[in-house]
Amino acid sequence: MGGFAILTNRKRAIIALAHAVVFCVIATWQLVAGPIARGMGTPASASTGTWVLCGIYFLVSSVLLWLLVISRGWMEKTYFAFCTISAASGLLRTLAGDSAFPVGRHLRVVMLMSAILVGLLITRAHSAMAESGS
Repeated sequence: MGGFAILTNRKRAIIALAHAVVFCVIATWQLVAGPIARGMGTPASASTGTWVLCGIYFLVSSVLLWLLVISRGWMEKTYFAFCTISAASGLLRTLAGDSAFPVGRHLRVVMLMSAILVGLLITRAHSAMAESGS
């Protein structure tokens, strides 16, 4: 399929969609019932868990940014842009805390919901291509 470099078939699109749904559920839980992120404050006072979470968010944001860079079509680029913004806002929220970045929780959920919608469009496009026999 010419407009895709990464999500080149229906199976890959479904896997990406499933990831977006799972992370949207986690982000929604954090929005509704999750603990308040205190932020790093001073790096020496940050817990080990905060450092690990920052590392995970950094790696995920970096990988998603790379996927955004190498993606081809507008739908694929949009999908990875939404995912990248969501992960980067999680990193910023973990670093700065909810008091410094209050929109972070909401931004993650909105970006992941948007990624799910685009992921559904990508999956549907692949399904239509498979039905038409191309």
